Amino acid sequence: MGNSYAGQLKTTRFEEVLHNSIEASLRSNNLVPRPVFSQLYLEAEQQLSSLEAGSRADNEEEEEEEEEESSESSSPVSYQMKPPPEGCCTTDGFCQAGKDLRLVSISNEHIEVPSGFLLVGAKSPNLPDHLLVCAVDKRFLPDDNGRNALLGFSGNCVGCGKKGFCYFTEFSNHINLKLTTQPKKQKHLKYYLVRNAQGALTKGSVICWKGAEFRGRQSSPSTCSSTLFQLPESSGLSGSTSSELLPAANPGAPAGAPQTAAAIDHIPSTAAFSSAVYNGKESPKQQVAKNNLSALTKPSVLGTLTNSGPPKKRHKGWSPESPSSTETWNLQLNPQAPNRIKNDGGSLSSLPHSALVGPASSPMVGSGEPVSVPDNLLKICKAKPVIFKGHGNFPYLCGNINDVIVSPLLYTCYRNSQSLSRAYEQYGTSTIQPISEEMQLLLTVYYLVQLASDQVPLIEDLEQIFMRSWRESHLSEIRQYQQAVPQTFPQVPSQVAPVTSAQLPWLAGLAASSCNDSVHIIECSYSLAEGLSEMFKLLIEGKLIKTNYVVIICASRNRAIDSCIVITGKYQARVLSESMLTPSDYQKEVNYQLVTGKVESLGSFFNTLCPGYEIERHQIRPFQLAVAQKLLSHICSIADSSTQNLDLGSFEKIDFLICVPPSEVTYQQTLFHLWHSGILLELGLEKEHLTKQRVEQYVMKLDAEAQIKFKVFLQNSMQNPHTLFVLIHDHAHWDLMSAMHSLYPQTELSTGLVDRLLNCREVKEAPNIVTLHVTSFPYALQTQHTHISPYNEIHWPSSYSNGVDLYHENKKYFGLSEFIESTLSGHSIPLLRYDSSFEAMVMALGKRFPRLHSAVIRTFVLIQHYSAAMMAVCGLSQMKNYTSVETLEITQNLINSSRQCPSGHGLMVVLRIPCTPLAAVAYERLYNVRERLALEDNFEIILGNPNSGITIGKHFVEQLKVWQKIEDVDWRPQTYLELEGLPCILIFSGMDPQGESLPRSLRYCDLRLINSSSLVRTTLEQELGLAAYFVSSEIHTEKAVVNDVLESDPEKLSSTDNEDEEIAMEGSTAEKRSPMKRERSRSHDSASSSLSSKASITAFCSESSPPLTAAGDTAKSVHQVLSNNAEETANNHERQKQKVDKEAQTTTSKHLPLVTEQLDMKQNIKSAQISITSSSSSPFSSSSSSSAPTHNSFILQTSQCSMTKASKQPPIVFLPKLVYDIITSTDSSGLPKSSSLLPYHSVMWASSFRPLMSKMMTCTEQSLYYRQWTVPKPNHMDYNNRNEGRMDTFHPRRLLLSGPPQVCSKNKIGKTGAYLQFLSILSRMLIRLTEVDVYDEEEINNNIREESDQYYHQPEDMWPDLETFKKMPFDYTIHDPKYEDASLICSKLQTINSEDRSTSRRQEDMYTRRQTTRMRLSKYAAYNTYHHCEQCHQYMGFNPRYQLYESTLHAFAFSYSMLGEEIQLHFIIPKSKEHHFVFSQPGRQLESMRLPLVTDKSEDYIKSPTFTPTTGRHEHGLFNLYHAMDGASHLHVLVVKEYEMAIYKKYWPNHIMLVLPSIFNSAGVGAAHFLIKELSYHNLELERNRQEELGIKPQDIWPFIVISDDSCVMWNAVEVDCSGDRKSDYTWTERNVSLKQILQHIEATPNVTHYALIGMRKWSSKTNRAEIKEAFSCCHVHDFIMLNVDLTQNVQYNQNRFTCDDVDFNLRVHSAGLLICRFNHFSVMKKQIAVGGQRSFHIKSKVSDTPVSISPAQYICAPDSKHTFLAAPAQLLLEKYLQYHSHRFFPLSLKNYSHPVLSVDCYLNLGPQIAVCYVSSRPHSLNISSSGLTFSGLLLYLCDSFVVASFLKKFHFLKGATLCVICQDRNSLRQTVVRLELEDEWQFRLRDEFQTANAKEDRPLFFLTGRHI
Repeated sequence: MGNSYAGQLKTTRFEEVLHNSIEASLRSNNLVPRPVFSQLYLEAEQQLSSLEAGSRADNEEEEEEEEEESSESSSPVSYQMKPPPEGCCTTDGFCQAGKDLRLVSISNEHIEVPSGFLLVGAKSPNLPDHLLVCAVDKRFLPDDNGRNALLGFSGNCVGCGKKGFCYFTEFSNHINLKLTTQPKKQKHLKYYLVRNAQGALTKGSVICWKGAEFRGRQSSPSTCSSTLFQLPESSGLSGSTSSELLPAANPGAPAGAPQTAAAIDHIPSTAAFSSAVYNGKESPKQQVAKNNLSALTKPSVLGTLTNSGPPKKRHKGWSPESPSSTETWNLQLNPQAPNRIKNDGGSLSSLPHSALVGPASSPMVGSGEPVSVPDNLLKICKAKPVIFKGHGNFPYLCGNINDVIVSPLLYTCYRNSQSLSRAYEQYGTSTIQPISEEMQLLLTVYYLVQLASDQVPLIEDLEQIFMRSWRESHLSEIRQYQQAVPQTFPQVPSQVAPVTSAQLPWLAGLAASSCNDSVHIIECSYSLAEGLSEMFKLLIEGKLIKTNYVVIICASRNRAIDSCIVITGKYQARVLSESMLTPSDYQKEVNYQLVTGKVESLGSFFNTLCPGYEIERHQIRPFQLAVAQKLLSHICSIADSSTQNLDLGSFEKIDFLICVPPSEVTYQQTLFHLWHSGILLELGLEKEHLTKQRVEQYVMKLDAEAQIKFKVFLQNSMQNPHTLFVLIHDHAHWDLMSAMHSLYPQTELSTGLVDRLLNCREVKEAPNIVTLHVTSFPYALQTQHTHISPYNEIHWPSSYSNGVDLYHENKKYFGLSEFIESTLSGHSIPLLRYDSSFEAMVMALGKRFPRLHSAVIRTFVLIQHYSAAMMAVCGLSQMKNYTSVETLEITQNLINSSRQCPSGHGLMVVLRIPCTPLAAVAYERLYNVRERLALEDNFEIILGNPNSGITIGKHFVEQLKVWQKIEDVDWRPQTYLELEGLPCILIFSGMDPQGESLPRSLRYCDLRLINSSSLVRTTLEQELGLAAYFVSSEIHTEKAVVNDVLESDPEKLSSTDNEDEEIAMEGSTAEKRSPMKRERSRSHDSASSSLSSKASITAFCSESSPPLTAAGDTAKSVHQVLSNNAEETANNHERQKQKVDKEAQTTTSKHLPLVTEQLDMKQNIKSAQISITSSSSSPFSSSSSSSAPTHNSFILQTSQCSMTKASKQPPIVFLPKLVYDIITSTDSSGLPKSSSLLPYHSVMWASSFRPLMSKMMTCTEQSLYYRQWTVPKPNHMDYNNRNEGRMDTFHPRRLLLSGPPQVCSKNKIGKTGAYLQFLSILSRMLIRLTEVDVYDEEEINNNIREESDQYYHQPEDMWPDLETFKKMPFDYTIHDPKYEDASLICSKLQTINSEDRSTSRRQEDMYTRRQTTRMRLSKYAAYNTYHHCEQCHQYMGFNPRYQLYESTLHAFAFSYSMLGEEIQLHFIIPKSKEHHFVFSQPGRQLESMRLPLVTDKSEDYIKSPTFTPTTGRHEHGLFNLYHAMDGASHLHVLVVKEYEMAIYKKYWPNHIMLVLPSIFNSAGVGAAHFLIKELSYHNLELERNRQEELGIKPQDIWPFIVISDDSCVMWNAVEVDCSGDRKSDYTWTERNVSLKQILQHIEATPNVTHYALIGMRKWSSKTNRAEIKEAFSCCHVHDFIMLNVDLTQNVQYNQNRFTCDDVDFNLRVHSAGLLICRFNHFSVMKKQIAVGGQRSFHIKSKVSDTPVSISPAQYICAPDSKHTFLAAPAQLLLEKYLQYHSHRFFPLSLKNYSHPVLSVDCYLNLGPQIAVCYVSSRPHSLNISSSGLTFSGLLLYLCDSFVVASFLKKFHFLKGATLCVICQDRNSLRQTVVRLELEDEWQFRLRDEFQTANAKEDRPLFFLTGRHI
């Protein structure tokens, strides 16, 4: 209903608000009280979750629901719904009477609607996808104009029929709306319901409530308030808005009168464009189509709070102590206030374009009066102020301008933040007002106020604040334009009162009033020049000592504001100024300071401070294999795509080249991995004896010499088109500089080299080069202009999913997220730390030496710390005062580590100094200190320069050779991995790590000197990636119990003893129990670090424990060794002998109590180290109590050297404080702040207005995020990769593999091993693609072959002689091995060993256990649909545009008397194949298929049409005969069933299809053969008639067709050499030949038309000399035959048969007196295809769909029984039953081969243990002599009229022999018995009648069995 306060807001005095906020600031306990505005803007994120739910809704109606918070009350009160009556229905969508009200359920029901009522749809918040049907009195509904609706409500329930609801509240309860807010009809009655043409009730038009287009949004109680500016109804707003919109006040209204505001309603509330989906989850096609006006996902600030100067209305106050309290600011503008935008006649004009985006001139160009920069500014202030130009004009600077830095960064940010509003103009006529300049500046002040003194402002933070504020203040308009809703009324441009220029300084000063002078506001009257002059004056006078930021505002009433912000804080100014240096400028600046001697003053300072200062076997991991398989899958996807960009079938082998950065160490370690992987031998690229020079050919260092090696690579790729070259770009984020836009001198060839080489035209266009980019930081390759398709990205898999270990890996990855996790409370020792005392000293010296770069200062401080720490450890305890606890801990553990191990194993400390000159200085100083302290044999100091190799002392080289058992005299370590166990400080230089791997003895990673001022995500993660580690997941480390130690005790503070802190892999038990959110551990600075140091204990290698040789690189637990052995046994990839022999530990079971360490106090004293005091307790005591611990209380001792322990836990990382804060701080979603940084130096954000990343984003979603929101800079190599058709910019053969950084590993656990494994399996797949499994079986029944010394032909005869061939006897015996389970055919009285055929196989074994061999495909092979090559593109039906050829459907009918009806077939004929057919001229009706003449001869033409019947093999059938035919013209027809026509046409668009009639959908291969033959004969007659008119004799028409199986893959020919001395001596060889050669040879056979059937052998590797000595045989032919349709006119295939139909047909042809010839010198190879064919027939129950195994014994049943009927053809059930259970019908025939079963006119397989004898009843047929044969049974199958009683009486049967008569029905069965007079010799019983288990409608077959009398 609504209330009477609609449109009005409760008000209060603004002075009260101001007073309360100031009072709260004064009373606050915080050092820097937060201003109320800051709380409103910057803390709203937590309170926004409820609002965001609506922003993400996909359903339009739901979005409207979420958006329609009414403006009728200032504070929406939570609504308590009346409890429903007891026992009533409370289900959503049903009324309380339990009746369904959902439109989808009752749309077709008749609903009685009383007169005057209408059906409307109500929306329930719990059912967003449904409308509830209601009947409402139309008097209470509005008219079309939204007016004339009576107040109140009257409605009925259409479900239960209850009437008379007079209150909408009551009605909403009845229909179970379950509202949490006051029910209002305007809010929930949404649509009229109407009947459509079918009479169904559907959703109609929207109910137009009054003011629905102008209903505003009000925040919920849990949120901060939104300001609703009230507009007068009569203001008549129209036109477009401007950048600074001030609505005109109603001149007719009194100043104090309330003005009603129209509210906005029906505005869809997506917070993004319609094409965007929350969290970046959308299709890559959408992503690449994005422009820079792309989606914004979620608002993060509620409302926009504005003030309009001195208040004019009273306001209700609110308590600043409760930020969640609800208040509404309703500020009335002063009507007399000057307006920057002229309002003409109530309409708003827009500002010129320049006013929207700021001055048209360059932001750095000054204007107006100049400002003089005072002299000695740097000397006085100790820092160079950084001036950020803001809005408006900026004055000229003159004088000492070297002491200030001016930046346009903020100006750019302001300008970008005003650009997004124009993105919405395309959706409507009016413009959305951008965020005003005043509001931008005010928000900037709020942001600066809340920064802590050690924080530095980030531009990303400010951009997000602007975006949230702007979006929230214009949420309604944004959503309106996003959905493009038609507008009835002009839109209100904004419902927020903007800040005016006059109010701005006042509000800014108010915001800064409580920040303890951290932010200072200077207001100017005329120009910024006076403000800047005043600021410089204050700086010189020292009045801004506490001030970090000065905001200068020039706010004039008559023009736009001018502003700038000056960074005066010494720390902030230094960081921001240094962040503006590019990496090269940074190097140059530091080098300049070193060369010019500017650092001498710093060195002198330290001299006064510190007098002494002056001087595993290789194996593939499960997740590596998973990644390799994913890579292979993507390669296959590229090959399978329709774009034909990669033809895998054309490649025979693999070659590769690995590109690495120009780091000598990385180059050597890649060579090492490649050498020991064995991949070169596996791919066949190299022979057994590898040399280093040969391996170097496959790894290219991207330096000046790279172009030579790359040129060789390109030449190889062009010369070997059948080799697939994989170009692997490792560490791919390094050097993405564009070759065209290089900022470096052109003499530096290595710059832009990646672009010049990998993006060259030859690589892009080569069809045999695949480029694989490999990196841990892929962000720079994921921009809007990337070459890499999102589909071609492969991300490292997660090891765990929902707590399940996916790969059962015994190594656990410890990366950035795990390091961050260790800083949370509940973990014993944080692995990420910062050094507060170091930072304090750096900051102090920064003030003292303001002209020096901070990198120089930090380096010198750290050198001093390390030097002093070395001295302190060596006994000079007073030097502890000149170092920090952290550095002392590192140095002490480093020096003591080698002393504690008998073998001298120690720890590595990595000291990261990016600047190479500074690294050289550090090396020299530390080296000198070490020499002076006589520690040169204790540990080594190594300078790691990327451009040079490793240099270490001779003493340490000898140690490494002993440890690694190396005998080579000249051996030197070339990789850091080879330094494992060496105690050393590695000074790691170079601006970026270049992929160098570090050994597992790394214990400390000191990153305190990394460049913390210029941070991007890649740089930051790359530096932290140095410490990434794989730790054994089976080492159960426990938490250290740290005693409370007083920080005032200097001895305890400095008592850091050893490095062996145990790192907790998981949270503690207490932590897991606690529901409270974990807080960050504070043990990361100097004070608390001493506690962690205190907790660490010393681990010594006990001399009494002899070292054991471990199997791996390190000592392993028993369980680990066992699991590794199991892996090694199963894995055949191991080729490397272990080099390293480590000292082993005494292993313990992981179930034993906690392992503790014994302290050797003598060793402590001897080494003069700082010892642990006796009062400390063991942190690893097994007792839960730490009272009175001593080192005698350890219950279990273990000896372990420090290196061994260090290798089991991740290193400890020290960071700069600034970096530490960024890494450990998270946003509201828990995402580390570092993730939201700019991803890479050479990319930039596409827009300041972009959504925040989410912690829940997967790698794929992050990629899509960067692809949408980042663009490359002009110096990026992808900058010019732009095209209007976005998909064209992706290179089809380019992939990206991203995985976590992993450098601390001896074994290739990471990406290197994965891509080498990928090369291995890709090579194997290519070999596999060129190979097929073909049946390789010896011919069967050779033992009963007729042995004869007579040979009818000579071995070298090319063709059979007709007359000689007629004399050859027919061999009835089946020799094809696929019929091993078939019944033997007897041709005479034979004695066969009963054991010969007693072993039968199961049905499925026919396919799964037949012997095969793998054969390499020749160039004459037949292929399936997966083969693509350039030669057969046109053959396959793909034109250059990859569109399918057109085909036409033609009917072809002919009559066949045996079927008693006309047969109608359909041909699908592609346009390209129509020349093979004859069409009638007027109607284009198909008349015949063209046939050649017998006399035709052509080298490029095959005369015989080829027919291939097929089912279920549209993908795998071998129908591509292009290569097999060697390109010859031929006619190939696929014979398919009607239901498979579409799928075959899709896969084979350029093949002719013969579609069988639908009645044959369930038929077997016999039907296909029958129709092929009958069609061919009918076509022969048609062609004879057609060509007879042309004067050609009928007998001259070619009568042969080829019937081929769909699995024939290759054909072979035997070449016989009879050049021996004797005629009987000959040799023979078999080679692969084309099908064209074989067919043309057979077609050229003399008198070929006299042969009825011609075939060839089935290939077998076991073919013997005897089989080919006779060149031709008269026997059965199978699989691939040439059929003479003319001679066989009267011999038909049995159309009902499923199996053995070729044997049956062969016997029919022979008995008809026709010749069957097999060419023994030709053979066909048949491929094993696991799908389709006979296996496509599944026998299942007709009653149930559940797949139940049905045995063949159930295939028949007694007639009229209640047996379960089967859904299978009757003929199939018959054949299968007889194959497995025929012995039930013929018991005497079992293994009785001397007395076979007589089978008349047919051959049926009765199983291998029963022999049959075939006879034909046709007159003049050829039959065997049956004299002397006594049969054990008689089989009569569908006898025709040729079988008569006299014919059967010729044969003799055993007493008790059995008869089986099979007919189509029971009536025919009885007639047959009578007609053949069977009852004279056979006895029948009623119970001996059977039928196949078919239902009556499926026409079962009937059996009758009887016994011979």
